[in-house]
Amino acid sequence: MSTPLAETWQDPREEIEFSVLMANGRLAPRTFTDRAEAEAWARPEDGDEVVCFNHVCACDR
Repeated sequence: MSTPLAETWQDPREEIEFSVLMANGRLAPRTFTDRAEAEAWARPEDGDEVVCFNHVCACDR
């Protein structure tokens, strides 16, 4: 018999978030639904970089 908790559990390694590492070394004050949205918001000409991360692993550029 499965429990409701078991049915709703998601592997945190699969929950990827996207953000922008701004030129000043800080993360953008929001996350994005996908890489394309983050790239559209970022200003690479100013030194911004799109990053992806999850709650298990460190930031990955």
